[in-house]
Amino acid sequence: MIHTVKANGANIPAIGLGTWDLRDETCEKRIVDALGMGYRHIDTAAMYDNEVAVGNGIRTSDVSRDEVFLTTKVWHDCAGDGPFQRSVEASLQRLELDYVDLVLMHWPDPGTPIAETMRALADVKQRGLTRHIGVSNFTVDLLKEAVSHSSEQLAVNQVEYHPFLDQTAVLAECARHGVALTAYSPLAKGQVFSDPVIGEIARTRGKNAGQIGLRWLVQQEGVIAIPRSSRTDRIAEFIDIDDFALTDDEMRRISSLGSAAGRLVDFDFAPHWD
Repeated sequence: MIHTVKANGANIPAIGLGTWDLRDETCEKRIVDALGMGYRHIDTAAMYDNEVAVGNGIRTSDVSRDEVFLTTKVWHDCAGDGPFQRSVEASLQRLELDYVDLVLMHWPDPGTPIAETMRALADVKQRGLTRHIGVSNFTVDLLKEAVSHSSEQLAVNQVEYHPFLDQTAVLAECARHGVALTAYSPLAKGQVFSDPVIGEIARTRGKNAGQIGLRWLVQQEGVIAIPRSSRTDRIAEFIDIDDFALTDDEMRRISSLGSAAGRLVDFDFAPHWD
């Protein structure tokens, strides 16, 4: 069973199933499959337009709700005090659940003061709509500001992270505040499967390149990964990484692939990246 990451009161399975771009019956079935394979961490968002299917999948599975760590996220156009809470309430209605385990601000909104967003985040936790709160796509400076304005501890900063993107600065800032880093796009949209360094290590280990990339992530202190696939065989492979450990040299070789130029996810509303 994959280990968990402790972060400011949260206890989060280090491998979760990402659901971006999974829809309807496919989404529901993959969640049932994943929970049957041992996953206990599911990630969704209001913007993904699949919360109904996610909720159905959790209820359809044989796993009880209290065993599943469920994350959802609020889109940046609802960052203000009031719209944020209404977005969480709407997510719970779509999920048909009384609470989620983690609510994240999906992207910082430059038009809304961080202090206002943090008030709204704290409010949904204090009202019992979520057990934990956090942020996503926050830079070092934005994370510092968020922590300074939040009356409740933040558990997670969810950011793009994979072997080709150097996130050393964000990792260090998360560690300073006891915040876990959750890696989205952890396999660099499939790029790990064509990298010769990762491929060589995979052949040596008798694993595939995706498993090596995920092992590299979760072997780092305080790092969680949420790979996504519509394929049942891939989903099974993603969680089958707890029977080996990479050596220090293998970790360094993979880390050396990262740079600021490796970013794959960027938008015109994104912050100025570290």
